[in-house]
Amino acid sequence: MLEKVEGIVLRTQDYGETHKIVTLYTKEKGKIGGIARGAKKPKSRMAAVTQPFIHGLFLYQTGANLGTLQQGEVLSPLRKIREDIIKTGFASYIAELTDKLVDEKQPDSFLFNQLLKTLEWIAEGKDAEVLTIIYELKIYKKAGIAPILDQCAVCRQKENAYFFSVAEGGLICSSCKWKDGQAIELNEKLSRLLYLFLEIDVERIGNISIKEENKELLKQIMELYYNQYGGFFLKTKKFLKQIDLFK
Repeated sequence: MLEKVEGIVLRTQDYGETHKIVTLYTKEKGKIGGIARGAKKPKSRMAAVTQPFIHGLFLYQTGANLGTLQQGEVLSPLRKIREDIIKTGFASYIAELTDKLVDEKQPDSFLFNQLLKTLEWIAEGKDAEVLTIIYELKIYKKAGIAPILDQCAVCRQKENAYFFSVAEGGLICSSCKWKDGQAIELNEKLSRLLYLFLEIDVERIGNISIKEENKELLKQIMELYYNQYGGFFLKTKKFLKQIDLFK
């Protein structure tokens, strides 16, 4: 059966001499994979629409295992991402994170819109580090591994939860800090900001500005948290760390 789907190219893999296997995150069907025949040929109409991070409309034919991408139409080329190595690095990380943490054929229109808006804003030059933190929290929630950020993860009280504990899975209060000597102290503003990042549409908060030292602290927390609960090795993480060395 042929279906028209709106999707974002997460990953491509060569298949034979002229074809590609394309992984899409779609609004209608969630994550799907399909063979794009002839997509490696420079003059193929499928070559342009199967580049990384392309947002497009695809004519998809369901198969027993892999489907087939019959046609495609570019809606947003997001070319500025592919033209900038730093933007490419962050977009590649976001795409790989989505590919690893999202199950196949589980549609989620909200997460699709979060992914699309995040990539669009990276292309526009907005702060890719902040956008990445916001998207990480969104996809952790989708994957069922989001930290507890609205109350103490231990005693459940909502006041004074200003320490982030990787071991306890989220914010903890001053009374429970004794449970984790490695908990990272945050101020009230940063604690609330983390909760905001988790719950609010990226379109409303993606243009937020954060002091560099606070941004580095949040990046440290997110890395420690993923290492504990993520479960998948991410090749693109290495490149992001190299970017940090040249800041």
